[in-house]
Parts: sequence; C-alpha cells; structure tokens
Amino acid sequence: MRKYFGTDGIRRIANTELTPSLVYRVAKAGAHVLAKNLDHVPTILIGRDTRISGNLIESAMVAGFLSYGANVKLLGVLPTPAVAYLTRKLKADASVVISASHNSYEFNGIKYFSNKGTKIPDSLEEEIEELMDSPKLEELTAQNDKIGTVSYCFDLEEEYVSFFKENFEDVIKENKPQDFMVGLDTANGATSAVAEKVFEKLGIPYKIINNKPDGININENCGSTHLQGLKKFVLDNKLSLGIAYDGDGDRCLAIDEKGNEIDGDKLLAIIASNLTKKGKLNKDTIVATVMSNLGLNKYAKENNLTLKQTKVGDRYVLEEMLKEGYNLGGEQSRSCYFVRLQSNRRWHFNFFDVNQSYARKQTKSFYIR
Repeated sequence: MRKYFGTDGIRRIANTELTPSLVYRVAKAGAHVLAKNLDHVPTILIGRDTRISGNLIESAMVAGFLSYGANVKLLGVLPTPAVAYLTRKLKADASVVISASHNSYEFNGIKYFSNKGTKIPDSLEEEIEELMDSPKLEELTAQNDKIGTVSYCFDLEEEYVSFFKENFEDVIKENKPQDFMVGLDTANGATSAVAEKVFEKLGIPYKIINNKPDGININENCGSTHLQGLKKFVLDNKLSLGIAYDGDGDRCLAIDEKGNEIDGDKLLAIIASNLTKKGKLNKDTIVATVMSNLGLNKYAKENNLTLKQTKVGDRYVLEEMLKEGYNLGGEQSRSCYFVRLQSNRRWHFNFFDVNQSYARKQTKSFYIR
C-alpha cells in the first residue's frame, strides 16, 4: 500500500500534513526518478491553482528540484490541462501541478506529469515514495555550478489560449447558434482568468461568476461541486449552457438551458454517437471505469458498441486507450465526469461538434467530470 500518493497524486492539508519538508523530499525524489535516464540537465515545469498555500508549496518544490540539479520553469496560476499541454509544447522533461482540485482551500496537492504531458504511472509513484524515505535521497545533492536555476514563464498563458483559437475558431464560427451564450463558473480557481480569454478569443458570448480568487474562496459554494449557483445564474440570465469548473480546471460539469445537470454518461454516449456517425470511433469502443452506470452499458449494446471498463482513475482509462488504440474514454467520479477524445489529428467536443486539426501531434485533452 502506498504511503503518500493516492489515485490522483498527493493531497493533504497544507503546511501541517503537506509540510514544506515533505514537499521538498517529493520534489527531490521525483526529479531523480523522472530524470535518471536523461543525458542532459532536466527541465521541470510547475503550475498551480489559486490557493493561499500555493506559493508555500511551490517554493518547497522549487528548492527540492534545484537541490537535485534540475532547472525549473514557473508557470504561475494555470489549469492542469494547460500545464500538461505546455509540457509537450516546451519539450520539458516533467511537470508538476500544485492543487487539491475540488477540495477546500486548506488542502493542497502535488500531481506529477511525464514529458508526454500524461500522469505518471503507479510504478513511478512507488519508486518516488521509496526514495523519499531512503538515506540515498541526501546523496542526490547538486554542488557548486550543478545547482539548478529558475526562470519565470508567466506569459505562457497566452500560448495556451492561442491553442484554442488555432484549433477551434473556424468550426465554432460555422456551428455556433444565434443568441448562444454560455455561463461560466470558474470556482475562484485556476481557470478564473484564462477561461475568459479563451471564450473571448473564440468569439463565444459568455457571462461569468466566481472569478475573483482571494486564496481562500476556491471551490467555496461554487464550481463543479456546488452547482446551485450556476443553475440559478443560467435560468436568471436565460443562458444556453452553463459550465462549472473545479479548482484546477481539469474537470467541469455542464448545465442545460433549463438548469438541469447533464449527466456524464449521457455526454459520453452522445459523443460516441457523433463519432460513430462519422466513422471515427476507433474499434467501435468506449472506455470507462467500473463507476459508469448500467445505462451506458445498455446504450453500448443496443448500438453495437463495446464498453471497456477499467478500475477507477482517469489514468487507467488513458492507459487502456493508449494500449489498445481507442479514442474515446471517460471516468465517472462522484458527480463529475472526465472525457478524453484522442486521435492522431482530430478531436471533437460535442457541445459545438468541434473538429480541430493540429499537425504537430501535440497531446490535447478536454476534461468533463
């Protein structure tokens, strides 16, 4: 049984359980495990959400990485998918997101990503844990000119925003209905600034709430785990759609124009139907976890599709997709949902039937949880 890592990184109360000394060890051990086979000095990206403890945890992470001899690029406040995307885009050797996702502000967490922009497997987390508690950790100390350096890359938010414009602008212009307006609830979290910029770039009219983070109001009666405010906002303003993000922006819930929550399994079925009609659902298969409901199973059988189920955790869904070449998968998690659509060049987000083309084969994902 693992001591520190759970199903989605390390998550504890900041500064009492997730102490700076623990974070330092996680960073130093992680840098070694993720970079031990490199023939160059590793570069690691760090992004975070808006929690008051973010700077504290970030400083401890930086100290651990620099002590090992890794170079660090600080991204500032960015959604988790942005950090994953920039890891590939900048050809970094690894990245870290400092966030406790949908939890309240007193918690914080650490999630490692590989150089491919994907969460690291269980085996690497176990290796990091073993090294964290080993006397060998102190031996991994850079000296003199081998100590790592830090650079500040707070302007890369625009790179992430441009990604959406490049891949979605034309299709949204072609398919956006008249009088279409979206309500956004950014949970006073990592999407508080970038969500507005994305929707503005794409020319999608929107109204926004809970986008004034103060360090302690992240997820407080808002966002993906508290939908009542967004439901009322959608109805009061007669909006076409409501989207509620969580604290680190790697998931969202959708609300229809009548204020009803759109069930995650229904979203997965709708996207599967859309891809099937276009002949683009690889191997006629949907990947989900054991948390998916029987209705999705019934839908798959009635439409001659295969439903593959993995253990709980979006990483296991993705592992199955990559192993077998599937291009649609999702995870039901509490009241939230994650959906990942993958192919060599094309991705589809069913609210707008978006079709994006990106010749450089970067990793791209949308999270609906």
